[in-house]
Amino acid sequence: MERIRKSAVSGSFYEADPEDLKKQIEWCFMHSIGPKELPKLREPSTSRRLIGIISPHAGYMYSGPVAAHGYYKVALDGKPDIIIIIGPNHTGYGPSISVMSEGVWETPLGKIRIDSTIARKIISGCKYAKDDYVAHIYEHSVEVQLPFLQYIFGSDFRFVPIVMMIQEVETSECLGNSIAKAVENENALLIASSDLTHYEPHEKAMKKDSILIKSILNMDIKEFFKTIYMYDISACGPGAIASVIHASKILGAKNITLLKYATSGDVSGDKSHVVGYSSFAIEK
Repeated sequence: MERIRKSAVSGSFYEADPEDLKKQIEWCFMHSIGPKELPKLREPSTSRRLIGIISPHAGYMYSGPVAAHGYYKVALDGKPDIIIIIGPNHTGYGPSISVMSEGVWETPLGKIRIDSTIARKIISGCKYAKDDYVAHIYEHSVEVQLPFLQYIFGSDFRFVPIVMMIQEVETSECLGNSIAKAVENENALLIASSDLTHYEPHEKAMKKDSILIKSILNMDIKEFFKTIYMYDISACGPGAIASVIHASKILGAKNITLLKYATSGDVSGDKSHVVGYSSFAIEK
């Protein structure tokens, strides 16, 4: 039987009913913190410029408007054939890097098939990456990106889900190298799923995140990790960010643009303890 990875966080991080979910995604796009308009899908073309995005992964009611900026850019850039989504491992299950290599993922908007060929290339190219399903069962960091993609493209694309337990320079370079080689001849999009500072007062979080954002814009992952350690920044997906930056540079990325930054306090109004969210575009 084909393995189906059921949604773990529908009904909590986002709406469980398909029509309600579409309305919620549209709310994200139209929000005052969002792009303020719905995405316009460009006609198929061979001239896509977007290599990757960095996107937050909290509940849509908090991070959705910030995430919408990245997906607005994705829609304008045109449809990729293969999407690699890398997130942190919050659950503690599985190996250092868990790649699910076969089956489908189900959300309220439909089923998306894993590209087994690309997944196995990534596994074979990085000694830390293992074929693993268990780490993905309850993990939300990859899952919450999928309904945005399905809203734009439907479910007619292939993807590879990856979560990282060990997040450091060496594992990020290893995974980034392997991803770049696996998709070098593909019409691909890379997505790093990460929130920034966690549960600190709004002003303090903004100050820390502004420092981290500068290091991301410099596209130097050693500097990026050094910044995290030096300023004790509690970003949850540094390995995902670093892996996508490293792979994108190999694939010809020339710059990273910050599309939007906000905190949960900007949405909820409670600025006593916030989480920072950002969307970035990485382009040729």
